[in-house]
Amino acid sequence: MGPLSIRDAVPADGPVLTRMVRTSGAYDGEYRVGVAPLLIDDAYLAANRTRVCVDDRGTILGFAGLLMPGRGVDGEAELDYLFVADDQQGRGIGRALVDDVIAISRQLGVGLVHIVSHPPSEGFYRSVGAVRVGEIPPAGRVTWSRPLLRLEIPTDGTLASGTQVRI
Repeated sequence: MGPLSIRDAVPADGPVLTRMVRTSGAYDGEYRVGVAPLLIDDAYLAANRTRVCVDDRGTILGFAGLLMPGRGVDGEAELDYLFVADDQQGRGIGRALVDDVIAISRQLGVGLVHIVSHPPSEGFYRSVGAVRVGEIPPAGRVTWSRPLLRLEIPTDGTLASGTQVRI
């Protein structure tokens, strides 16, 4: 497989992104009810900064959705989605998407990103610098508690991968 790139999502990506969320192996069993009704449509893509990671053939391998301000206030954002195709996990795509979220957040003047994590994903978010600050109790169709984390956006250009960029 050739080089990967990250670009803004377009309306034609919506069905692929929706399918990636609804069929994710990370949400098997009791967790499936949490993603079954989710829809990433034109309205979502128009309202939120959504980025997709694609291979050299244009195949979508993962994506991230950023809400502003989301759970926070002005100058803050919320990571609404971060999904990597099941067969692509472990290749650094999630970390590349977090690096992209950090770079985009910095461009937009966002200093903090809130993350309501899928419980099994908390370790990943902590590995990219997020800090657990609380817990979201069960509500509605989600019958389990979810970790609440915060990712401070470094002002020195550092990304989750440890590299530095200048934007």
